[in-house]
Amino acid sequence: MKLKNDLLLRAARGEKVERTPVWMMRQAGRILAEYRAVREKAGSFIKLATTPEMAAEVTLQPVDLLGVDAAIIFSDILVIPEAMGLPYEMIEQRGPFFPSTVHTVDDLQKLHIAEPETDLKYVLDAIKLTKQGLENRIPLIGFAGAPFTIFCYMTEGKGSKTFSVAKKHLYADPEFSHLLLQKITDSTIAYLKAQIAAGADLVQVFDSWAGILSPEQYRAFSLPYIKQICDAITEVPVTVFAKGAFFARKEISLLNCSVVGLDWNMDIAESRELIPNKTLQGNLDPCVLYSSFDQIRSEVKKMLDQFGTQRYIANLGHGVYPDTNPDKVRCFIESVKEFSTGY
Repeated sequence: MKLKNDLLLRAARGEKVERTPVWMMRQAGRILAEYRAVREKAGSFIKLATTPEMAAEVTLQPVDLLGVDAAIIFSDILVIPEAMGLPYEMIEQRGPFFPSTVHTVDDLQKLHIAEPETDLKYVLDAIKLTKQGLENRIPLIGFAGAPFTIFCYMTEGKGSKTFSVAKKHLYADPEFSHLLLQKITDSTIAYLKAQIAAGADLVQVFDSWAGILSPEQYRAFSLPYIKQICDAITEVPVTVFAKGAFFARKEISLLNCSVVGLDWNMDIAESRELIPNKTLQGNLDPCVLYSSFDQIRSEVKKMLDQFGTQRYIANLGHGVYPDTNPDKVRCFIESVKEFSTGY
């Protein structure tokens, strides 16, 4: 069935669009009172993410309430380690926590390649329900964490500013590191292909902790595994978003992906030069949305002037922060639509 609004997919494929498509990372979340009501009913984040009806409901909320040009399935990047046999908890005010972590080749033997149709059926069911609720209005984005980012949590066991435990493995035991990264990669490819089969129109790979690596380490322990994913996903456009990896933009431009996401530290003109043949996505600082409505409009206009309106998907440079005023979010979205129409 043809989508009523396929701006995002056309922009991702490099086709001409009549205006710039816009969506936001973490758009289904705490900025919306409607989300908080469903979250309270669920009782926990994990219960919400693993209940298809609730996950579909909060995925659809920003479509109806904010007017974005794409939905992104409500889930978590850490469902992959859990599906591989490493469960996690989500602790209020602290974030994810893994009671067990992986440090040796023996630990690896206890893990398995995820089987999405069984281990992650709840995500696939949520995608199917969301597609029904969308009624072909706009595309649905699926996603997964990049292998190195997942590696960080599986070895560190929690969030960290440095991920020194994870990085220690890269130096002290590269053989173990590559074995675990490959297992994560195989699971991720199967998972993304299952999301696409369930109805995802585009998929995004989030390398949230790319910026903690040196360029040399990124080339050794992240890029080859993202390349495997990009080469394997041929059914729909793929977006690669490597936060903090400004040093790897040229190499990312060589990946078999359609879209490259930029954070707000990545210069737009320089990025166009380094990534000339792909669609770019980003990259407004989420903190801009704390400013006045006039300043938000001014910053959006400046961003559009720099990116241009073709081969571009408007977004923030990272996820929207949970204490952001929804009216400021609407101002961002409406400004993109207003300033990019008729260019």
